Amino acid sequence: MKAHDGMYIDGAWRPAAGGDTIEVVNPADERIVGRVPAGTAEDVDAAVRAACAALPGWSATAPAERAERLAALRDALEARAEEIAGTVTAELGSPPKLSQAVHAAVPIAVMGSYAELAATYAFEEKVGNSVVHHEPVGVVGAITPWNYPLHQIVAKVAPALAAGCTVVVKPAEDTPLVAQLFAEAVHEAGVPAGVFNLVTGLGPVAGQALAEHPGVDLVSFTGSTAVGRKIAAVAGAAIKKVALELGGKSANVILPSADLARAVNVGVANVMSNSGQTCSAWTRMLVHESQYEEALGLAATAAAKYGDRIGPVVSARQQARVRGYIEKGIAEGARLIAGGPEAPRERGYFVSPTVFADVTPDMTIAQEEIFGPVLSVLRYTDEEDALRIANGTVYGLAGAVWAGDEAEAVAFARRMETGQVDINGGRFNPRAPFGGYKQSGVGRELGVHGLAEYLQTQSLQF
Repeated sequence: MKAHDGMYIDGAWRPAAGGDTIEVVNPADERIVGRVPAGTAEDVDAAVRAACAALPGWSATAPAERAERLAALRDALEARAEEIAGTVTAELGSPPKLSQAVHAAVPIAVMGSYAELAATYAFEEKVGNSVVHHEPVGVVGAITPWNYPLHQIVAKVAPALAAGCTVVVKPAEDTPLVAQLFAEAVHEAGVPAGVFNLVTGLGPVAGQALAEHPGVDLVSFTGSTAVGRKIAAVAGAAIKKVALELGGKSANVILPSADLARAVNVGVANVMSNSGQTCSAWTRMLVHESQYEEALGLAATAAAKYGDRIGPVVSARQQARVRGYIEKGIAEGARLIAGGPEAPRERGYFVSPTVFADVTPDMTIAQEEIFGPVLSVLRYTDEEDALRIANGTVYGLAGAVWAGDEAEAVAFARRMETGQVDINGGRFNPRAPFGGYKQSGVGRELGVHGLAEYLQTQSLQF
C-alpha cells in the first residue's frame, strides 16, 4: 500500500514534527495495511499558517479560475477511481462493489457539482440600493470521519475551495490513506500551495489543536454528537463559526397504503449498506400494527440475505460497541428475529446483520445511534402515533416515508422533524442540502446550501 511518511503542507510533503505513527488496520482480516504520522499541534500550526498565507491570493482568484481547479481535481480523482476504491476497501473493509459505486464515484460527482457551481454562483447581487457581496469565511479546519472517508473530505473541501477559502483537513485516524490519495490529486490538479493542507493524527491531539487554533475561522466537523458538542463549545468561546454534521436515528415510516414488500426490502438494504455505518441510515422501521407481523417476516428474510454480503465494521472498538447495543436490546426485552451479538467470523471485525422486533420507542436501541447493521422494527396505531414515534428522539438527520399515494407520503414527511426525507425510495441527490435538525447538527452540506456555509456576507449601500 502506497502511503506518505509526512504531511501535505504548503504544497509539498514534509516530515511530521514528531516520530509517532498510526497503524492502519484492514478490519476484514486485521492485517496492517499502512502507517501514517501521528500529527501534533506543531504540525497543525504549520498547516494553518500555510493556509493563512495562501488565503489572500486564493480568495482574490476569479470564481471561474477556482472552477477550473475544481474541474481538474475532479479529473484527477476520476483517474484514481480504481485506486481510491481499493484503498477504501483496504482501510474500511468496504466490499469492492460498494467502494467503487459509492466511496469512489460519489465524491467525484460531488466535486464535479462544485466545479459547475463555482462557475455559475452569483457571488455578488444587487438588492435595492445595496450590492450584496458573498466572500469566503477564511481558513477552514475540516475534521472528517471514517465511515465515508473520501466523500466527507470532498463534501467539505469542494465547497470551501469554491467559496475561496483555504483548508486544513484532519482525517479520521482509522481511514487516513485515501486522504493522502486526495492530497496527491490536489497537487496534480494545480491547486496553489497552501490552499489545501493535510495533517493526519489522533482526534484528541491533532483534531483538538485544529479546532482550537486561532487562525481557523470555521470548523467543519462530521462525527458523533458528543464530539460535536465539544467542538461547538471550543468554537463558541472564540465566536468561531461551525458546521456540524452529527448523529442520527432516522425513521423509515411505512404507511398502510404502501407497497409493504418493497418498503421493507429497501429499508433493510438501507440499514445494511456500509455495514450500518451511515449517520443517515433508517435504523427505525415504523409499521402499522395491522401489517406488523408480515413486515417482520419480510425483514427477517431480507436480513438473512446479507449474511456474507456486508463488510466488517471499522475496528475492534466499533465491533464491541455494536455488539454491546445488541446485548442491551435483548436485555431490555426486544426480540431478535435475525442476527445477534455473536461474532459471525473468527477473524475480522464483523457483526451479524441484526433485526429486532417488539421494540418500544423508549428502548435504548430505539433512541441511541448504534452505527452498525442493526434495525429496530416498531409498531404504530395510527399516523399521529407514527409521527410521535418518528419525531421522538434527540436526532433529526434523515428519514423515509412510503405510501401508495405520493401526496400522502409528502404530507407526512413535511411534519417530520428531520433534514432530509426520501419519498417512496427517492434517489440520492448530490446537489440537495444534507444536514440535520436538533442534535443532528448545525448547517448543511452539498449543493448551493453547502457552499453558503463557507461564505460570509457584506453589503455596500449606495
